[in-house]
Amino acid sequence: MENWKVDSLVLGMLRTNCYLLTNTETGETLIIDPAAGSERIAGKLLEEGRKPVAVLLTHGHFDHMGAADSVRRRWKIPVYLGKDEEDVAQDPMKNLSGIWGSSLTLTADKLLEDGSVLSLAGFAIRVIRTPGHTKGSVCYYLPEQKLLFSGDTLFRESVGRSDFPTGSGGALSRSVKLLLAGIPEETRVYPGHEGETDIAHEKHYNPFA
Repeated sequence: MENWKVDSLVLGMLRTNCYLLTNTETGETLIIDPAAGSERIAGKLLEEGRKPVAVLLTHGHFDHMGAADSVRRRWKIPVYLGKDEEDVAQDPMKNLSGIWGSSLTLTADKLLEDGSVLSLAGFAIRVIRTPGHTKGSVCYYLPEQKLLFSGDTLFRESVGRSDFPTGSGGALSRSVKLLLAGIPEETRVYPGHEGETDIAHEKHYNPFA
């Protein structure tokens, strides 16, 4: 029997997917890309008595981290971010909050290296650096559970934009090819926007494969 479940909340003006990855044996939960709506996130956590232990950010755009500081302060948990993304999260023009609305900055508690393995909520989570959408974007891969949280790198039959500050079309193409070549086909993919997919489907139908 699986010891995990994933809940999705669609939050904020850009309809970003915030994921709650819960260890069903312990109730410990990881909050991935808390885009906005900290009260909605809290309500979902509290309704089943879950215990949040960390915030994982796939990148530093405002529509993925808008509620991160509120969640961090409420639950007294650390925020994780790719090390090459630190300045994006701290610069309103790079994280797009200065363009779309009120300026937002965030300082992460822990900066992540490519290939590092996190041990959180009873899961082993591999950090995969996937530059392109932004220079320090990362994906979170759980090989035992066959899950990939791909942020705005890989979408269902598409990829994220590369024309924002620090983005690169060439780097994004290489990152997508890296994911599709290196991760087993049965792996479920949870992207930053729109619906879920899997690696096998993307290998066949993603035009950027």
